[in-house]
Amino acid sequence: MAKGYWVISYRSVSKPDALAAYARLSAAAVETAGGRILVRGPTAEVLEQGLMQRTVVVEFESLAAAKAAYESPAYTHALSVLDGGAERDFRLCESPS
Repeated sequence: MAKGYWVISYRSVSKPDALAAYARLSAAAVETAGGRILVRGPTAEVLEQGLMQRTVVVEFESLAAAKAAYESPAYTHALSVLDGGAERDFRLCESPS
C-alpha cells in the first residue's frame, strides 16, 4: 500500500512562541495518529530555485491516514494554538505504489 505524507514548507513565522507550542501539540497528535516525523527544521541546503524555509515531512501508513490525522481533534487543537502564527504551504502527498 502507498504511504501518505504531510509535506509542509513555512513561508514565514510571525509568532515563534505559538509555533513552539503548536510543534509540541502537533507532534503528539501525529504520534497518536500513527505518523512518523521524518524531517522537521530549517532547510539544510537550497538547490536550484529552492527557498530557505523550515520544512516538515511526516509519514503515515496511507493517504487516508494522513488526511484523518489532519482532521483529528488533536491536530485541530494544535492548529488553533498556532493561531495564524505562520504562513505555510501544507500538502498531502502519496508515495508511488
